[in-house]
Amino acid sequence: MAGRDLRALFSTNDHTLGTAEAFTNRQAQWEFAVAALAEHLRHVDNPAFDPEDLEAARDNVVVFHGIGGIGKSTLSRKFEASLADPGQRPSQWVAPEWGQARILPVRVDLARSASPDFEKVVLSVRLALAAAGRPLPAFDLALRRYWEHQHPGDPLEDFLNRGGLTARFGKALPQQMQSALADVAQALLLPGTVGSAVGQVTGALVGALRERRQTVRALAGCARLADLLESEPDLESLSYYPHLLAWELARTPAAKRITPVILLDAFEEIGDRTHRDFERLLQRLVWLMPNAFFVITGRSRLQWAEESLQGQLDFTGPTAWPGLAAHDIPGPRSESQAPGRERQMLIGDFSFEDCDDYLARRLSAHGRPLISDPIRTVIGQRSHGLPLYLDLSVMRFLELRRGGRAPQPADFDHDFPALIARTLSDLTASERHVLRSVSLFSSFDIALATRAAGVPQQASALRLVERPFVRETPFGLWPFHLHGLIRATIRDADDRTDDRWSPADWQQAAIRALAALGEQWSGGPDRDRRLLVGCLRQGLAIARDYRLDLGWLTEAAWTYVGDSVWEPLDLAAGPEGAGAAATAADALVELLSALARRQHENRARTVERLAAVADTGLLPAELSEMAVYYRAKAQRDLGHTEGSRQGMQVVAGGGGRLAPNARRGLVHLSRLAGDFPTALESAERLGWEGRHHRVVGDVQWVQGDMSLAARAFGAARAEGEEHGKIGEAAMSQAMRAFALAFTNYPGIDDEIDLGEHLLAQVDLRAATLDVRIASLLRDAGTDTGVEDRARVLAAEISTSGLLFVQAKLELARAFHHAVRGDRAGVASSVIRLRELTREGYYAYYVDIAHFMADLALDTPSRARWLDDQRTVRRRWRGMVIDRRALLTSRPGTGAP
Repeated sequence: MAGRDLRALFSTNDHTLGTAEAFTNRQAQWEFAVAALAEHLRHVDNPAFDPEDLEAARDNVVVFHGIGGIGKSTLSRKFEASLADPGQRPSQWVAPEWGQARILPVRVDLARSASPDFEKVVLSVRLALAAAGRPLPAFDLALRRYWEHQHPGDPLEDFLNRGGLTARFGKALPQQMQSALADVAQALLLPGTVGSAVGQVTGALVGALRERRQTVRALAGCARLADLLESEPDLESLSYYPHLLAWELARTPAAKRITPVILLDAFEEIGDRTHRDFERLLQRLVWLMPNAFFVITGRSRLQWAEESLQGQLDFTGPTAWPGLAAHDIPGPRSESQAPGRERQMLIGDFSFEDCDDYLARRLSAHGRPLISDPIRTVIGQRSHGLPLYLDLSVMRFLELRRGGRAPQPADFDHDFPALIARTLSDLTASERHVLRSVSLFSSFDIALATRAAGVPQQASALRLVERPFVRETPFGLWPFHLHGLIRATIRDADDRTDDRWSPADWQQAAIRALAALGEQWSGGPDRDRRLLVGCLRQGLAIARDYRLDLGWLTEAAWTYVGDSVWEPLDLAAGPEGAGAAATAADALVELLSALARRQHENRARTVERLAAVADTGLLPAELSEMAVYYRAKAQRDLGHTEGSRQGMQVVAGGGGRLAPNARRGLVHLSRLAGDFPTALESAERLGWEGRHHRVVGDVQWVQGDMSLAARAFGAARAEGEEHGKIGEAAMSQAMRAFALAFTNYPGIDDEIDLGEHLLAQVDLRAATLDVRIASLLRDAGTDTGVEDRARVLAAEISTSGLLFVQAKLELARAFHHAVRGDRAGVASSVIRLRELTREGYYAYYVDIAHFMADLALDTPSRARWLDDQRTVRRRWRGMVIDRRALLTSRPGTGAP
């Protein structure tokens, strides 16, 4: 429906200008669903489609989500009516084009008021299919068996009558189920009295299916029927029965085939996102019926495409649900995108297509849109889909046109102060105050909002979050966030309201907001990593934008670094744009980002970034020390031992938090130079803070004493776990696995698995590589592709700049060649080790390679071994001989 836009009409003297009052009645949502359904029908009609394929990706679902009260249930009901009867379709909605396809809509209300349960959902689908008049014996037998087991003495027909399902769907189901039972009993030649006992019928049917009797060939095509009939008839089994429905639908003759469109409404009411039991059952329904189409409406996006839900739901990740993967603000689809791929749409705000249509129809000239495509694109993208912003942009367009020049796209990269006034118009003074305060947060809760506003009661915040421009993500760290455009406008636009804030007011609010985040972090549960990272991200942004002292952010930064998890903390550009660090918060963001990225960047880049941070002079002394220490550590990884030593000495001499780490770093430098007695003596004075056990292990494995090394690394892992330092425990276990992998230790597989398990909780690239090298060492001497795996791993390591890991890998290759008696391979490894250690960095690895192959040293060893050199040589050579003996005793291992 459309009428004249009088405001636009009276804004110009151009009588040729068309000014339609654009109205959107969810036609975009209808077209979105219809296009996806049409794509689904084409997919199902493809001869290659197999409803029993349980591994193929699913694209049989669309999701409409939005805030409460925005009309999701109305939309769901309208979809159902329009699919059931074209006469019920709104005039604005285009007629679907899917040929002779028969569509059967089934709407299921999941709202708590409807008392939903999974049984009702399954029964609703089956009852709707009963109207088609075709028996579904495979499913009906399984359902009948389930019902009699779970509801003894309560006939299904009575249950359907009580629940109102019979009145809605008819009475065909019980008769069809009884008919299916009788037909199977007759096919199995069972007596009539037995034919009424579903347990005996299904038992006989399972036997016939297992024996592949011809009498049950009609059901034998369902490969999983026997397994389902043998399973315990409980709710878990019921959730797999929809697979039988899919199979029955697929074998229906093409002329009689129907496509169920199952509309699941109020999806947010099936339970919270911590306990997903009901959601897991519904997801199975969707997955196991790939020839049905599902329309889900709820308050939140469906999260099934998120890999983080693995284990909570059966099928997760973007590969399983390509259409449900998260997208940015809707934009125009490129020609290269597959149609129907985007399967989730926000209700409430206009989609980009709605925005474009709105703008195109609001103003026209000679039957064509007056606002050009480029301008409509800018407005649509900047609007975040907010209809009010579109209206204000139309008025701006006319205003610029009255000024005598053609509007340009750049004219609409614009904030509207009027948007503030319109947003605030029906808010109380206290609500307006809270609204401005929470605009400092990307997300917030009631406590944060109240504290940042500096008010004593939560009432204003509680009222504010009920407003439509406040969005809720119930299971986020902080559940509320402002509509993106509203937040940006309140913070950045020229506020002309009577109660506008001065710069001092904003500064005071920023101080309160930063303090509130600090209080939440310090008062949160112990080891709550998610809260720590959330507070850091928001707090750093506020401190940067308002040039605040770091305060609690300093301690939070130390905690962030200490856990070795390294989530990204990169922030969007501040009000002054991207560029060199200008505040302490800028410098801290760059420092923490460089430390996190060093797990994925070349160490040379890490040194460069940390040097730049240290040179800013913006950080307090203890955080500047952090930059110096980790720069020295990266320099050590690169083989720049002198620069590393200087940095470690500076930090050790400062006596700060990292002094024990720096002293350990100096011990490592002694070890790298081959001065093992000095390294061991110093290690014994380091204590827990200096990670003394791990340092001892690092010294002992080089001596070939893997028993002592493994005990030291095991003690280091235990201390790390005792102190809650999972990163330390993971690094120590990685080195324990590495050391033991040289030996024939029978539990090496468990050691490697434990290392991988601990490393999965942190982000430690070097330790991860240590475990992968350990797996190569475990297989050394065999024909299991060790050399090919080593080449792949070497290519990965070379991009990281981790020179010491590269040398460790080459040592492992030398061990492999020595076990196989491949002198040419050992010689090649020695050449590569000489190149990797040419500056004296781990030069003793060359000695060890000679020891393993029982070769004389070309030049005298510069290392100071803990024992005499002959003892060290004997240990390393002994491990090679032991591995050969083990492989010789195992036929088929490719032993030399």
